[in-house]
Order: sequence, then structure tokens, then C-alpha cells
Amino acid sequence: MDIDGFWELVERSARETGTRSARLEWLEDQLCGLSAEEIVDYEVWFTVCASRACSWDMYAVYWTITGFGSSDGFEYFVSWLISRGRDAFEKVADCPDRILELPDVQRLFEWMKNFVHRRTTWSSDGRFRLKRVTRVRREVWPREENPEFESFAYVTFGSYVQVTGLEVDSLREAVRARGVDSKFPFLTFHAQPDGEKWDFDDEAEFVRRLPQLARQYGLTR
Repeated sequence: MDIDGFWELVERSARETGTRSARLEWLEDQLCGLSAEEIVDYEVWFTVCASRACSWDMYAVYWTITGFGSSDGFEYFVSWLISRGRDAFEKVADCPDRILELPDVQRLFEWMKNFVHRRTTWSSDGRFRLKRVTRVRREVWPREENPEFESFAYVTFGSYVQVTGLEVDSLREAVRARGVDSKFPFLTFHAQPDGEKWDFDDEAEFVRRLPQLARQYGLTR
């Protein structure tokens, strides 16, 4: 399976189902019809894509939108991004600030309008101060639209075990044997997101790196 085949499965799973649980079942059924080698192919491409999106700027996007800073949550956010399909992923992977161009994210902001505390205050000299949101009414998001999709990252596990009779660790070993290592979970294995680590509370740096997101939150006039 090449990268085109991977994205075709990801996108068909969305087109042919209506819920996340149904989507996972559909994908697992499709993968069970493939060879063990092809299942490894799928997992390799998923890992490559997830690692490509593992950057400090993307982490800042996740941190800002959700109001949380969990490394596990960031991994689930990247899985969700992959689940949106190739066009969405390619738009955002190398330029996280374009996240606002995704219709899914635009809907999230509509739902959040009346539930999220304002993130900025303005001082007397006209400069803003970025305040991290520590509590978000996440129930405002329909469960199917939550920008985290943990289970999407595990869809190969059951099919691989069923097709091969081996343990999931064998799948991970097969991926590493292809020369592919995951950046998740970062920090746990001393892996680091790409790019320069920066302080998300640094208002000037936030505006410089993520200007569209800064405007969305009123950080620039």
C-alpha cells in the first residue's frame, strides 16, 4: 500500500459511515481483508503522517484551541487531524496556523463562542496579555466533533492481531523495521516535536508564529 492507498482508506471510511464508532468498524473490516504486509503499510503511513504533524507550533495550536497542554491529548489531536483527510492534513501539517481554514475548526469556534473564557486582556498602553484558558466547557462540542480521536490511531491493532495471530508489539516492531519511528508519545521516550520549543504565553512570539490564530482570539488589532 502506498501513501495514496492509505489516504483512500482514510477518506472512504469517512464517506461510507456516519459515526466514529462505525468508521472504526469499517476501517478494521477493510484492514482485515488485507495481508499482514499491507496492514503494516497502513500503520507506517499513519506513523509518518503523525510524526510530520508533531511540531511545537502544532502543539501550540492544540493547546490554544482546547485549553489543555497534555502530550497524550496532542497525540489524539493529531490523529483527529489525519482523520479529516488528505487535503485538510496537507493544508495544516507544514503550516499549523492554517488550522482556521478547516470547516471542522470553524464549526468548533462557532460552538465555543458562548462557552470559552476570553483569552486576552488589554493593558492601559494598548498591549495585550495572553491568558491561557484553564477551563473549557468541552461539552459544547458534539462528541463526534471533538478535535481528538484517540481510537483512530489504534485501528490497525485488532486487524493485525486477527490476520497474523501475533501480538500488537509485533506490529510496532514491523514498523520500526521499515526505518520508521513515531514521535509519539513525545517526552516519554525523549522524542521532541519538530522546530524550536517556545513559550506559548509569550504574546509576541505567539503573534509572530501563529498570526491567524492570534487574530481569531483578538490578540492583534
